[in-house]
Amino acid sequence: MEKQIKAMSLFANVGIAESYLGEENIRVVIANELEPKRAKFYSHLYPETDMVVGDITDDKIKNELINKAKKEKIDLIMATPPCQGMSTVGKKDKNDIRNILIKHAIDIIKEVKPDYVFLENVPEQLITKIKYNNKEILIPDYIKDELGNMYNFNKQYVINAADYGVPQMRERTIILLTKKSKNFIWEFPKKDRKVITLKEAIGDLPSLDPELYDLSPEEQLKIFPDYEKKKLEGLKVSRWHYPPKHIYRQVYSLMHTPSGKSAFDNIDKFKPRKKDGSFTKGFKNTYKRQSWDKPGYTVTMYNRTIGSQNNVHPGRYIGKDDDGYDLYSDARVLTIYELMIITSLPKNWNIPNWASEHFIRQVIGEGIPPLLVQKIMHQLVVNNE
Repeated sequence: MEKQIKAMSLFANVGIAESYLGEENIRVVIANELEPKRAKFYSHLYPETDMVVGDITDDKIKNELINKAKKEKIDLIMATPPCQGMSTVGKKDKNDIRNILIKHAIDIIKEVKPDYVFLENVPEQLITKIKYNNKEILIPDYIKDELGNMYNFNKQYVINAADYGVPQMRERTIILLTKKSKNFIWEFPKKDRKVITLKEAIGDLPSLDPELYDLSPEEQLKIFPDYEKKKLEGLKVSRWHYPPKHIYRQVYSLMHTPSGKSAFDNIDKFKPRKKDGSFTKGFKNTYKRQSWDKPGYTVTMYNRTIGSQNNVHPGRYIGKDDDGYDLYSDARVLTIYELMIITSLPKNWNIPNWASEHFIRQVIGEGIPPLLVQKIMHQLVVNNE
């Protein structure tokens, strides 16, 4: 049996990236997360991992992580700092303090000197500058300046999860470092020949009508007479495949929006409107249904909102309304269960009972598709035998 790889996970979120590492004989023995609620979720999933809760910029926390890593003789450090300061969905503020969290991860790496390092962030990291030695420098150049003497770097940094069996188009920057004494360069695996579409991933799941939280139950059933029946069918598949809650005026627009289209493409009668009846403004990738014949779009933190980017279920044509206009099913965002599938999480992912829907959706939106991580880590394991 190959040697077990002992890992430490920094900026661990709830441990989504770690979902399949056990299958590769990689054991995360130490993890760090700033937010106690995320750390609690992580410990629920991985009770044997030593979770250090606290701010990595605090010298006390940083030194605790360094000392524990040295004691455990950590082979691999995974660091996935927050991306909101760089992401296209965020404000892209070059002065966002989260952009420099990578420095604190590098401090730990330089002290622990693991054999391998896995650094992940959004592609915008490659063009984001931070202050270093009284000048601005691109983050990848900073990493090379700090670690280039000790480590070999992979050649290609940007990877799309959809190329590796994940039914989601999610581009990421992943920098893989291998200690030079190991005499090999850790590269990405070969791309899969087949891309998994949404139809293949979630097309067989029961259709669901949304819950209209601004209407009464009686009004809900007038609009969606099969709401309760569909809800029960969904729950038979998974406790996490239940109707998302939406405002009727948004649902009304999407009921008349075909797969792959935005409600902004509709005739005026079915375009998105505000509460006062005036038209809502937005980009063509908002109020938009996804397409059956493609992988899902990048899941963001805002995946419960119809009006955010590419969040709406593809839907299916179901006939005409009373006025002769085309109608489409599933005028809603994806369920938590559907998000789990297109993120490549286990279908039996052990979500704690105390976690709210909003919180679950948020941590999934911030997670790295674990199947992608597994395939990258497999490359490491093969070379470590």
